[in-house]
Amino acid sequence: MCGIFGYIGNKENAAEIVLEGLKRLEYRGYDSWGVAEVTEKNHLISVKKRVGKIGEANIDDLPASSFAFGHTRWATHGGVTEVNAHPHLDCSGKITLIHNGIFENYEEIKKELIRKGHKILSETDSEVAVHLIEELNKKHLFNEAVRLAFNKMEGLNALVVINSEENSFVAVRSGSPLCIGFGKDANYLASDPIALLIHTKEVYFLEEGEMAVIEKRKVQIFDSKTKKIVNFKTQKLNWTFEQGEKGKFPHFMLKEIYEQPDIILEIASNGFIQAEKAAQIIKDGYGTYLVGCGTASYACLAGSYLFSKIAKKHVNFAVGSEFGYSLDFLTKDSVVLALSQSGETMDILESVKKAKEKKAKILSLVNVLGSSLYRMSDFKMIIGAGPERSVASTKAFTGMVSHLILIAYSLIDESEKGRQILIKAAKNSKQILVSKEVEMIKELAKKIKSKKHLYVIGRGLSYPTSLETALKIKEISYIHAEGLAAGELKHGPLALIEKGTPCICFLPNDETYGANLAGAMEMKARGGFIIGVSFKPHEIFDYYIPVGDAGEATIIPNIVVSQLLAYYLAIELKRDPDKPRNLAKSVTVK
Repeated sequence: MCGIFGYIGNKENAAEIVLEGLKRLEYRGYDSWGVAEVTEKNHLISVKKRVGKIGEANIDDLPASSFAFGHTRWATHGGVTEVNAHPHLDCSGKITLIHNGIFENYEEIKKELIRKGHKILSETDSEVAVHLIEELNKKHLFNEAVRLAFNKMEGLNALVVINSEENSFVAVRSGSPLCIGFGKDANYLASDPIALLIHTKEVYFLEEGEMAVIEKRKVQIFDSKTKKIVNFKTQKLNWTFEQGEKGKFPHFMLKEIYEQPDIILEIASNGFIQAEKAAQIIKDGYGTYLVGCGTASYACLAGSYLFSKIAKKHVNFAVGSEFGYSLDFLTKDSVVLALSQSGETMDILESVKKAKEKKAKILSLVNVLGSSLYRMSDFKMIIGAGPERSVASTKAFTGMVSHLILIAYSLIDESEKGRQILIKAAKNSKQILVSKEVEMIKELAKKIKSKKHLYVIGRGLSYPTSLETALKIKEISYIHAEGLAAGELKHGPLALIEKGTPCICFLPNDETYGANLAGAMEMKARGGFIIGVSFKPHEIFDYYIPVGDAGEATIIPNIVVSQLLAYYLAIELKRDPDKPRNLAKSVTVK
């Protein structure tokens, strides 16, 4: 969740470079931020920390330096205060640290450090780590002190530590991601590679338990347990800097919504080779499991319908955070297809680790090349959606579904049919994004923005569509929304429908049309305001949004409608659609 960025090189505006890096990581979610730098002449550490968003903040009051790092914090231990913000200093002011994760056994270590005379100023677990390093540094060299401290820490953590008398970062990770960027006479460190694109595409993702010593012209990697040197290879990021910028759009979310038709076309054109390989692995296995969290979990649920309807293939669907509790049935012949935008979601990684212990084969469908999930997988598929900087996922979801459609058709050796319906879905999605359709959705947002509750129904593939629609509306507009299976209305939810309640009903041109219409009628009879999203109008609709038929791929333009509605509801309610409250792009703690 928290953001980390560091720079060491020849430029004297290190703190400014770090601040810009932190701004590129704002989508991860945070409530405070801070920057620390070292002035080489006098070996002094200067720190600036603030509560709230970075906004137009500057670090002009910090002296010139070529060595700095920064952090955006999302509070876990201790409230949102400047004292609790990172970076943290030791008692001497010569060691400073930033930390992602949770230091689970910090309380017992904190008591011991206080007994030894350490002054701990904040309420955080993170500050305890810097004092632990300080204490160990009395008997050990600095790098060794960091290594020993890290190995004493229980939980999943990433540390980056500076000693003002040594011109290097020491970084070490377990769970929380860290990525090193290699530049000309400079090196960089970030918790997400998107922050590195403006500087370099040559990167190395620290593996679990690895420790790096990063100087401006040299990087060494060690095993944090054995101290052995690790021979590593860098890789090239396949994103461009421009992909990570807003361009003409007011928000990243809107830009990413509009990028979807081209991404779907690209998957239709070039995704079938990956799909056919994945299909063969599934054919060769015995028992397939689709696993994801949040938006990715709804793509997985959609996948279970797609595999059943298209390929007549049963696959098991599980929410990533729950999958770890039901792994007893996995064998060496099982196939786990894990979906994730970031590839760093801790609930997915923990479940995949447990599945690997059972010798199951791991397939991943992930958007970030070189991410933790990507590296853990036996076979990896890149979504190819490009950088996604809005917290609420849009193009990664439709990209996932597009790949799943191709895999489903590849299972029956009809990948061309899958390609054709994706082309239709891209065309229909583009049609929704023209001014007439957008104005209809804007007008709808104005009509329902004051409502406290909203319900979304669908059957078959429209059920995960309903869940994802409700999630988007909740995430960025903060209106309470529920996605429901249309057949479940009589089993309780109808009690919530009253006069004027907005009810979004997905009615694609498939076998569910009549049953979905019946659900819409049930809601209409109780006074619901019926919003029909369908290939044709109907007299019971109070508001109609047309969506062209694209077979099983109709889920994609239907989702585009819901993304736009969520976006314009947020705009009407003056919410920031890119950075919704309390949420982060990549959930890297449990």
